[in-house]
Amino acid sequence: MMPTTIDNLKEAFAGESQANQKYRAFAKKAEQDGFATIGKLFRLTAEAERIHAEGHLKALDGVGSTADNLEAAIGGETYEFRNMYPPMVKQAEAEGHKAKRMFAYAVAAEEVHAELYKLALEAVKQGKDLNADFYLCPVCGYIEMGRPENPCPICGTKPDRFIIAE
Repeated sequence: MMPTTIDNLKEAFAGESQANQKYRAFAKKAEQDGFATIGKLFRLTAEAERIHAEGHLKALDGVGSTADNLEAAIGGETYEFRNMYPPMVKQAEAEGHKAKRMFAYAVAAEEVHAELYKLALEAVKQGKDLNADFYLCPVCGYIEMGRPENPCPICGTKPDRFIIAE
């Protein structure tokens, strides 16, 4: 059976999204290795892949109202911490694979993301925005609402290393 345009859009969105992330990681490595201009090329190409991915997502009607987008995000984050990552953690532990650490971080961080999205959804339902700054742990992906005063509750990263959302 031939794939439909919807199937093709989903595959293209996934592929372009992965390329974006891969090229961003490649850019960091090139810069660490002293190849700043090659790093810029990777970053710019990553942005091109993001443009492609966003276009595919829009063609899939995957971007709705902010409330709809928050509901989709809550569903995705909840699926990840309840269903997707727990068996991955167990498998990596059973194999003694280093992925177990990031999988475990993701389980905990995704649950926090879902809770933050729920707060945002409640605000949107009242016609309000959230009045807070958000800080990202650069190690595990945990997000803190308000300036962190304590180490990351997931990985222990010091609060002064958190990145503020712009």
